[in-house]
Amino acid sequence: MKFADEFKNAVTPRAALLVIGVLALQLLFIASYVGALHNPKPKDVPFGVVSPVPAAAQQAEQQLSKLPGSPLDPRVVADERTARRQILDRKIDGALIVDPRGSKDTLLVASGGGTVLAKALETLATEVDGMEKRTVRTIDVAPASSRDFDGLSSFYLVVGWCVGGYLCASIMSISAGSRRASPQRAAIRIGAMALVAIVGGLGGSLIVGDAILGALPGSFWALAGLGALVTFSVGTITLALEELTGVVGIGLAVLLIVVAGNPSAGGAFPLPMLPPFWHAIGPWLPPGAGTWVARSIAYFHGNDVTKSLLVLSAWAVLGIVVTLLVAGLREKKRDGRTRGGRAHVGVAS
Repeated sequence: MKFADEFKNAVTPRAALLVIGVLALQLLFIASYVGALHNPKPKDVPFGVVSPVPAAAQQAEQQLSKLPGSPLDPRVVADERTARRQILDRKIDGALIVDPRGSKDTLLVASGGGTVLAKALETLATEVDGMEKRTVRTIDVAPASSRDFDGLSSFYLVVGWCVGGYLCASIMSISAGSRRASPQRAAIRIGAMALVAIVGGLGGSLIVGDAILGALPGSFWALAGLGALVTFSVGTITLALEELTGVVGIGLAVLLIVVAGNPSAGGAFPLPMLPPFWHAIGPWLPPGAGTWVARSIAYFHGNDVTKSLLVLSAWAVLGIVVTLLVAGLREKKRDGRTRGGRAHVGVAS
């Protein structure tokens, strides 16, 4: 009986539910990562077609649009200069310049946006031109740094900031002596999260920059600011989830950021190579938005970052509002019970 009693005390319904939750996270982690990354293929990649002869450009566009599996989403571009500008503006991921007077075409790519995608476009263009007895030379208009293997440094940098955000928020809530936050304590936690985010942003930018690793080019201060925003947005949304659900909020943060966010971020494989579900959710989650901005800062002169910065800011604002609102409502409810108890004692006496 002693073992049975000990078992009942150890295996509480709450403990069992937490273990089941962890198992669910484990299986979702496997399904999400393997589902997103096990069979990457380019799909509807924004792609320019250029030729000094309009008819040749239109013919090439039609040919590329009919490729099996629809790997490209081709559109005619006015000239090579326009194609280069659109690549740097991140409106297209590559362009084919067709020479109707010769047999050698030119492919423009941007490995800074993901070397895997650039290589896939080169392979595809070589195969297409080969069928027409033509050759292709490749020009990288936004090359990844030689110290940035496969263009992954931006992704790992953002993952580090995300990890710092949700771990720090988790520690604030579960550390010894902590309890569900009052409005004042919630504000203190948010302020502390902001300080941690600033230090983390500066530290991450320092590590990947020329001062230490030299893994990423681009503005030190722009990357530092991005790091602060990523860390703060992840931290505040974790605080909000913990205010709403208690310790379960940590698991929900892991589900949102790690299980859903990391494989859909476009890190290992850029967004056009991910399956539809992950391609759709990636830009709206902090890891995906952060990775896009980091690559833009490093290789694309900071172009096309407004949407992603707004996404990160929205997560931060949502986290702040929910954290303070839940803490305030709980405080109001607690005060109401206290006043009601006092009134009841007064009537009884």
